[in-house]
Amino acid sequence: MNVRLTDEEMIRRYLPSQPSHCFETLYNRYANKVYRRCLSMTKNSEQAQDFTHDIFLKVFNKLDAFQERSSFSTWLYSISFNYCSDQIRLAKRLSVTALDDTLNQDFPESRESAIHEETMHLVKRAMETISPKERALLQLKYEDGLSIDAIAEQYNLKSSTVKMRLKRTRDKLQRLYSHRYACDLLD
Repeated sequence: MNVRLTDEEMIRRYLPSQPSHCFETLYNRYANKVYRRCLSMTKNSEQAQDFTHDIFLKVFNKLDAFQERSSFSTWLYSISFNYCSDQIRLAKRLSVTALDDTLNQDFPESRESAIHEETMHLVKRAMETISPKERALLQLKYEDGLSIDAIAEQYNLKSSTVKMRLKRTRDKLQRLYSHRYACDLLD
C-alpha cells in the first residue's frame, strides 16, 4: 500500500538524506498552485512563470529553516504572496523599459566591419580559384597550425619543397586578390 506522506513528513524524512527527492515532490504538489497565485497577482503569464521559478528556488534554499509553526502549504503561500508583492512594489518604483524599446536593432555597420567583410569575401573568392592541393597546403599551415616539417612529413616532401609551394600559393592568392579587388573597385 502506497501511503502519501504529508508535506511535513516528507520534509522530516527526505530533506536530510534525499533533498532533491523532497524538493521535487513538493514542487510537483504545489507548482501549479503557486503559479496561479502569481498569475492572479501579476496578470502576466510570463512574469508569473518567472516568479514561480524564483519562489521555488527561494523555498529550496530555505527549506531547512521551515519550523512547522504552520503547515508547509501556508508557509509556501506566504512566501509566494510576499515575493509577488515585493516584486510588484519594486516594479512600480523602478521605471522599467523593455530593451527592445530603447535599442535600435539597425545599427549602421562600421566602416572597418564593412571593409573586413569585403576583404573576407574577396579572399574566399580567390581561394576558390586555386587548386585543391594548394588550398589543402594553406589550410594545413594556417587553419590547422601544422608546422612546415609536419606538412612535409604528411606529404612525404622536403621542408624546402613545402616552403616553396606555400610561397607560390600565397603569391598566387595575392595576385588573384589584387586583381579581384581592382575589378570590384571598377564595378
